[in-house]
Amino acid sequence: MISRLIHIDATSDDSLQSQIRHKLVEGILVGSFASGTKLPSSRKLATQLGVSRNTVVLVYQALIDEGYIESRERSGIYVSNNISQGKVELNEQQQPSYDASSTNNHHRFKGALATTNATSCPQNWHKFSFPFIDGKFDSSLYPVKEWREANNKANTTREIYQWSELQGAEDDPRLQDEIRTKILPRRGIQANRDEILITVGSQQALHLICQLFVDNSVTVSIEEPGYPEMRELLTKQGAKLHYQAIDDKGLVVNEQLDKCDIIYTTPSHQTPTSITMSMDRRDEVLQKAHEQDILIIEDDFEFESNFLGQPHPALRSLDNDNRVVYISCLSKVLASGVQIGFIVADAGVIAELKKLRKMVMRNPPLNNQRAVAYFLSLGFYDAFMMHLHKVFFERWLTLREALNTYLPNCIDTGPIQGGTAYWITGPEQLDGEYLREEAAKLGILIEPVKRYFASTEHPENCFRMGVTSIPNDKIREGVQRLAELIHKLTATYEEKLTNAKGKLLNNEALMQLLPNALLECQMVYGVPCLIELLSDGTMKGRTGGTGSEVDSGRWWIEKGMYYRQWKLWAYGEVKGFYVIMDGDEMKWFDQKYCFVRQLELKGYKGKI
Repeated sequence: MISRLIHIDATSDDSLQSQIRHKLVEGILVGSFASGTKLPSSRKLATQLGVSRNTVVLVYQALIDEGYIESRERSGIYVSNNISQGKVELNEQQQPSYDASSTNNHHRFKGALATTNATSCPQNWHKFSFPFIDGKFDSSLYPVKEWREANNKANTTREIYQWSELQGAEDDPRLQDEIRTKILPRRGIQANRDEILITVGSQQALHLICQLFVDNSVTVSIEEPGYPEMRELLTKQGAKLHYQAIDDKGLVVNEQLDKCDIIYTTPSHQTPTSITMSMDRRDEVLQKAHEQDILIIEDDFEFESNFLGQPHPALRSLDNDNRVVYISCLSKVLASGVQIGFIVADAGVIAELKKLRKMVMRNPPLNNQRAVAYFLSLGFYDAFMMHLHKVFFERWLTLREALNTYLPNCIDTGPIQGGTAYWITGPEQLDGEYLREEAAKLGILIEPVKRYFASTEHPENCFRMGVTSIPNDKIREGVQRLAELIHKLTATYEEKLTNAKGKLLNNEALMQLLPNALLECQMVYGVPCLIELLSDGTMKGRTGGTGSEVDSGRWWIEKGMYYRQWKLWAYGEVKGFYVIMDGDEMKWFDQKYCFVRQLELKGYKGKI
């Protein structure tokens, strides 16, 4: 009975017509409904499925028009005999039987990668309660309505004729114009159409550039730690690799770069540390490239997420020698579905890259290119990026505040200005890989960092936490649970109130010391924080660095403990601490006698 093979799902987003059509076509193509099989009448099938007859009539008519079924006068509806034409039929005796042990083709591989990188997270990451994984996105962020409208406009009959008539390996000129007038000016870059190549995401762009510029005679400088996929691409091309250190200003520029032919760098937000290359350092890189005739590959994959201060201009925009090859892409949220990236370089380079791209594919699908062009021209991309910037900035600040609240004297994230992930250095005794494994058991996903290092000698106490995949209201709880785990794993090495060096202060000592005192501590993100305890029980705080913050609150002394409550910081909660003085250093311990934070007593210096 045909109705048994057609299941109607009332919860499906697909219409009844679509579901019935899908099952009928599937049954015909796989042979469940063989050629010449008579199908039930529209009235009978509608009754069996519990749908209106008109629904089945419309499905039947569409399949007749497309040649799947045919209507025979005074006989009924049949599966078309033409469906089986040209199809190879195999009986059971002819079915091939493979012996896996004798058909292993691994010995034939010539282009296999020598190493396989560990993935950043399991495939079912979205089922974990606290997925702090960068580059994964919850579906709520995707601009479904706007993307549908852009696709609808790109696929009208008139538009299809236009983009389908583009010849050879040409890209959609509309998309090139949108990129050069809407996206590139934000980075300070000016370019003509012949200086832009559209790619299937950033990875294809990097592959094409390696194909053009790299062989076994070329020495390439890459950041350490750095982007592992680029390292593998270069290794596959036979390049001699030089691993250049980074600091808090980005790629270190020194004489070690003199021996290099190419520098690969991620200046906007370094992969994986999120450090933004300073303007002075950008000038140094370009000057070094000019002096030593070095090509620069600038991977600007995350230029849209600078949260503190204005984004620095791209290296390409500062280049007077035309030696920077610039790579970027659309937002990573869109990239998973659209996969549109682009390369900006001089016209001669683009012409050669186009030839290489043609060997694999003529160009990224033109219907996708036209849809992206409309997505940009209608203002959807700008609005989407403003929304995304707001969402990620909120999550980025929430994660920073949570780390600073629950792990204040335990970790360091460095003075980053943006990006969507924090590179975290934990206590020296912390095993980052073991922490990752144990955290996953608690539903917390953090990213392993071993794969970012080329050297086997690298810090073991580092891990990475991203904000793209976790809702804002989950961040605080996730960090709190992670902090408890870190304290548990490092408890043997942590200073406790019972064994701390220095003198425990009682009520009287606290009252003599704290009024009008000025305290200085270090935030986890690398900037100082000054706290002024006024004699009237109020307090003021100010952080240093870019994006300085201020807050106020109250403080008091009770039962041998110092208590404080900020209006905004530390979630405005009341916290009490035992205080030990060790010289000019003040140590705070919580009510469980666990070490919380170390501060320096600066004395009263007047108002902040």
